[in-house]
Amino acid sequence: MPKVLFVCLGNICRSPTAQGVFMKLVEEQGLAHVVAADSAGTHAYHVGEPPDPRAQEAARKRGIDLSPQRARQVVERDFETFDYLVAMDTENLAFLCSLCSPRQEGKVRLLMEFAPGSGLRDVPDPYYGARNGFERVLDLVEEAAGGLIGHLRAAHRL
Repeated sequence: MPKVLFVCLGNICRSPTAQGVFMKLVEEQGLAHVVAADSAGTHAYHVGEPPDPRAQEAARKRGIDLSPQRARQVVERDFETFDYLVAMDTENLAFLCSLCSPRQEGKVRLLMEFAPGSGLRDVPDPYYGARNGFERVLDLVEEAAGGLIGHLRAAHRL
């Protein structure tokens, strides 16, 4: 069973959104029994808090409930537990790579790698921006999550 950890800075905007979108697609494609996901932040700014209300509202409009999620920080055992640690941007990617061993670096990826047609490397952080930034995050995450599921299907013969 492939296990995916989505990672952003504080685990209240992008990574919980990615987890929610990804799991909705996983369920729609009948893969919930063979794929697992979680999310975490590289920093402990919001540990124990629910996702940002703006992220929850934007996700809810698309039929995704983020309310059960709670922020947590990435821990060392995540590199053993998860097959993929998927960073929302290059800064968090570099942070993850600084925490893991050389043999674990292959597990660390950028989410937007799975949406090559987007031409983007980073999912922008909407925290300090306008409300429509959360819609943009959802658009990007939906595209990349579909690509990630395609990758998992091929790599793990799902």
